[in-house]
Amino acid sequence: MGAEARSRTLDLEQVRAEVASIAPNAGWSGPRLDRLALFAVALLNSRDIAAARAGVESARASAKASRLGPGATLTLTTEYARNAAESSPWLFGGAIDIPLDVGTRRKARLTGFDLAVDVARYDQADKIWSVRMAVRRALAEYFIAERQAVAYQRVAQVRARQQAAMENRVKAGEASLAELERVRADGADAVRRAAEAVNSSRSALQSLATALGVPFEALHDVTLSWTDFDKPAGDPGTGVTEEVRAAATLSRADVLKALAAYDQAEADLRAEVARQYPAISIAPGYTWERGLVKIPVSLALVLPPLDLNRGAIATAQARRSEAGRKLEAVVAASQAAVDLALAETRAAREALGQVRRVEIDTAGRLSAQADRELAQGAIDRTDWAAAQAGAGLARISELDALARVHAADANLEDALRRPLEGPETMIVDPASRNRP
Repeated sequence: MGAEARSRTLDLEQVRAEVASIAPNAGWSGPRLDRLALFAVALLNSRDIAAARAGVESARASAKASRLGPGATLTLTTEYARNAAESSPWLFGGAIDIPLDVGTRRKARLTGFDLAVDVARYDQADKIWSVRMAVRRALAEYFIAERQAVAYQRVAQVRARQQAAMENRVKAGEASLAELERVRADGADAVRRAAEAVNSSRSALQSLATALGVPFEALHDVTLSWTDFDKPAGDPGTGVTEEVRAAATLSRADVLKALAAYDQAEADLRAEVARQYPAISIAPGYTWERGLVKIPVSLALVLPPLDLNRGAIATAQARRSEAGRKLEAVVAASQAAVDLALAETRAAREALGQVRRVEIDTAGRLSAQADRELAQGAIDRTDWAAAQAGAGLARISELDALARVHAADANLEDALRRPLEGPETMIVDPASRNRP
């Protein structure tokens, strides 16, 4: 199985068909795989999603089997009477004990299996969403790391030119060795950070492959795409209405599972209440007693405990109350997650705007001024390189702020359980795909 997973490749025709299935109105991104195409790859290849699907099928099979009810009990008897006055000393008989699977007890039992199917579906939906978020975050990390690697490499090149110019100044007695060592340290730091960014890019690509369920090598021959990655949309909070918040709460797997747990506790309570009364089973039989045929029918009652099941009822009530409190806590946590994510998306955008308005603009003006002054002979290569390095460092600050924006957007999407922008917004609800 491991060898099979490592040998998997991306079948773009399969991916295209899956995209058309989940988003009929979306265009095909072609050889450049965007987030929608990558999500389709995950649906086709993720073993976590496949395991969740199998869990749903298993729960459905158990629910179907539960409709049969408890099995009957067959009792066979025989007896020999020594010196019997009848024509035969033998007695043969049999009886079938059939529990009456009716009423509240049956309903409570079936409810438990039906809720197990619902929980399995919630787990499947949650797993699909978790894989989708893992793909989104890994892709964002990859693009950020790629850009950081380029930025640090440019800074390292400028630092190398600055170091060469500083060495000339030291030889000419115009600068100290301490100044040269500082420039060398800055250059070494840029080289190290460039290497770290390259490694981060590779790690992000490995994380992406893991989330997709394909080997790392399968991504070597594809081009990844994210339109407007460097230009995030405006404040996403403007579209978060009360209806969106309510829908987000009702689409979270943890909320739905807490609701299912409450329903199960309610069903358990009703079952315990029903156990105040005897459980009934009938046992029709057949007896051949020394030449005489008898057809007995018996009625069995399973009596409740001496306290009329009050202890079990009180326990079930306490569990229902506990399930209700847990449901309230999960709902409150989901709403708080939305508020926190909204605040972070706004703060991240403000920080990115500040970097672009101040740091990038100032560093750009200083860089252009250094170009002019170098051409005029007003400064030497050392001061020019320092200005160019400042522009590169400002670009790195911008990338850090951009990474924060994408992380905040991912957290908001995770809290709302819905994509906010991009091709994934074209995904159609499975229930409505076949509607005319």
